[in-house]
Amino acid sequence: MIIILAQSQLRRHLGEVFRNLAEQKESRILEGHLMPDHVHLLIAIPPKYAVSQVIGYIKGKSAIYLARVYGERKCNFVGQHFWARGYFVSTVGRDEATIREYIKNQEQEDQRLEQRNLWS
Repeated sequence: MIIILAQSQLRRHLGEVFRNLAEQKESRILEGHLMPDHVHLLIAIPPKYAVSQVIGYIKGKSAIYLARVYGERKCNFVGQHFWARGYFVSTVGRDEATIREYIKNQEQEDQRLEQRNLWS
């Protein structure tokens, strides 16, 4: 129970960190979900910013923040990586509601697939 509570608190805290970083680039996180090994985000980015610029900023600044707060590092770390190098991007038009639902339900879907794969 304590581990779940700590995970829940960490998720809320990281969500706040991501939202604050996005706002610094005049962007808004519309939907998001933190998974154990990846993150799903639906972000509204103004046309004056390149997607790579905003995502790179969020990944870079959040890695530094996490190292300082949770890794108890007082300076930036060189040669270590928190995030993977790449990311997947797709534009959203008419399917925004579908993508929001996908993000909201991704954890349950992953658990369902894991259970199914146990018997394969």
